[in-house]
Amino acid sequence: MGQRIQPAVIGATGYSGFELVRLLARHAGVRKPILFSRNGDSAYKDLSDAYPQIAGNGGFPFENFSWQRMKDPGVDVLFLATPHEFSREIVPDAIAKGFRVIDLSGAWRLKDETNRAVYGFSDADAATAGKLDSEAVYGLPELHADEIKGAALLANPGCYPTSIILALAPWIQAGFVDLAHGVICDSKSGVSGAGKSPSSKTHFVEVDGDFAAYNVFGHRHTGEMLEQLGLDSGCLQFTPHLLPIARGILSTIYVKLAKPVGSDELEKSLHEFYAGKPWVRIFGATKLPQIKFSRNTNFCDIGFSLSPDGTRAVLVSCIDNLLKGAAGQAVQNMNLMFGFDERAGLQ
Repeated sequence: MGQRIQPAVIGATGYSGFELVRLLARHAGVRKPILFSRNGDSAYKDLSDAYPQIAGNGGFPFENFSWQRMKDPGVDVLFLATPHEFSREIVPDAIAKGFRVIDLSGAWRLKDETNRAVYGFSDADAATAGKLDSEAVYGLPELHADEIKGAALLANPGCYPTSIILALAPWIQAGFVDLAHGVICDSKSGVSGAGKSPSSKTHFVEVDGDFAAYNVFGHRHTGEMLEQLGLDSGCLQFTPHLLPIARGILSTIYVKLAKPVGSDELEKSLHEFYAGKPWVRIFGATKLPQIKFSRNTNFCDIGFSLSPDGTRAVLVSCIDNLLKGAAGQAVQNMNLMFGFDERAGLQ
């Protein structure tokens, strides 16, 4: 594109929101993002008040939100790094007024009503919300690039699902996985995945030196994995864990293979599936990914180990939960929506 686009952001003070603004500010095809405070209640006048590390870059002031302020500068895309309740409330108006939306919350990711029930949505206009549920595009670029390009409402994937879906999709589509045997996904995330608001479980004193599982059989990201991989609920067991680190996700995925397969064939399938996909790196069977390799990048790193008899495999997938798991993937989606190279602003 020859002309730079104008983004606006609501929710810039959260960890993912801050990363999003940082990426947009350095993107050559994007004008300086307009930052709106949610419900006019921001405690900060400028984003540098919350994140002094960006001071000296001309300022990122907060403005009170209004649709007229969206219209006057010709906002091309509205990013929402907000709680899902807020997204469910504002998106219907945004779409009705002709704005394109990239939502980083879980508000519009799920098609199945049973899976959505975990959020307990209460919509003022159920019919409109239902229409948007059906029309929203799940923003995993490696799987849905064509749909993303024309999306009006883009539902940015969750961080855990990104790491698991990208690892499993090639082998499931190739028929390598014995789905009747079930799949076990054991994931570990840094504390920033819990958001910026403090809690007794994410307080430094509670997290430091500990390692804990949580929301077993009840994590709200499970539905994304089931829908995107085409699995029944009884086929996948997902257990998330909290690591005493700031950022990064490592998912260890255990599968039984439908028939004995060699490591060369398994690795070839991963390379072929992600050929031309710049933000997936295949480590293959020779070296397993680690969190530190993908931290502070938009890469999803995938590797595996195969049992000696070729009947079982363990996939390992790593991402930065704030980048490929949130803000970086949102910018990657924006790049597709507006005709930029997928790598723009992310290298």
